Amino acid sequence: MLTDSERALARAVLIHGPIARSALTSRLGLSPASLTRLAKPFLDRGYLVELEDLADGSVGRPVRPLDVAPGLGRFIGVKITGDAMHVVATDVRADLLAQRTEALRSHEPEAVAAQIADAVAAIGVDGVIGAGVALGGAVDGAVARYAPFLEWEDVPFGALLQRGLGVPVVLENDVIALSEAERWFGLGRGIPGFFVITIGAGVGYGLVVDGEVVRSTEAGLGFGGHIPLSDSGPLCPSGHRGCSQAMLTSGSIAAQVSAALQRTVSYPQVLELASAGDPAALAVVDAAADALGRFIALAANLTFQPAAVLAGEGIALFDIAEERVRAAIAAGRDPRADAVRLYVDDSGFTAWARGAAAVAIQAAVDRLRLD
Repeated sequence: MLTDSERALARAVLIHGPIARSALTSRLGLSPASLTRLAKPFLDRGYLVELEDLADGSVGRPVRPLDVAPGLGRFIGVKITGDAMHVVATDVRADLLAQRTEALRSHEPEAVAAQIADAVAAIGVDGVIGAGVALGGAVDGAVARYAPFLEWEDVPFGALLQRGLGVPVVLENDVIALSEAERWFGLGRGIPGFFVITIGAGVGYGLVVDGEVVRSTEAGLGFGGHIPLSDSGPLCPSGHRGCSQAMLTSGSIAAQVSAALQRTVSYPQVLELASAGDPAALAVVDAAADALGRFIALAANLTFQPAAVLAGEGIALFDIAEERVRAAIAAGRDPRADAVRLYVDDSGFTAWARGAAAVAIQAAVDRLRLD
């Protein structure tokens, strides 16, 4: 197995490459001699390659950037929701090669694993050496400890899927996987610190500090879903008044407007009605926009991170209420504080699935052997 220094080098080249040795020494805190010694086994075994000389604008000889070797393997990433699965195949850089979305036929773990295996076979990508699965809830290694949308508790899903795919499988909380996607190849690429807020069927929260995703065994237990945001808001199913789940989930927003109009309307219909000026829909959407702004301000205040990535299937709320969201952020921040930079990821569940593949790629790097 790799040492901590070897793992740091491999991940730095994987995520930031092609990258000059000078940039690597700065990023990793190594001397040029130490970097040369550390990189040699990777080069000898063909895991890393040196590219052609490249002039970097400085005085001296051109630099020879390091990069991961092409063709190191293909990876599968899967995002599972309560009613669908989104499967992607990627290269070692998590660049998309193929994708497939299917409705879930069952919530039974064995059936879900079999359906994923069938979908991977249908994609038809050769050379797969690892897979990652992102799901809403708490995971521990290859075990789904708590996945409320699937009604799973202590399910050894990684082992089930590994038997079907024949490659190592890693599980991850879906917002953690999305945070990896955003910091690696998404809207957070190159930003040292930011937080991720997702809204849709649930509310998710992720954090990146100093270029690394913050991980916790408590990720997925729903702590981001019950932050109090309104004293006069509706109750969530757990009895919390005006919490983020009550104020921001698509189901709660649709239920509030349906009750006011005395007819069933969907979340997209709520946003359409609000855009058209319907009073009932507009009142609920305005309250949700205020709550989202308060959530963003609170996250920025508590983490000292200057940027936010907003995502999830419900993030169209921001599109129609951006001005109100920004006003609520400003109201929740000290006037002397820096403005929070907002980035909206409306790419859908493909980014979440690519994040699961990124987690699988990192696990594969950790399994490399240099002896």
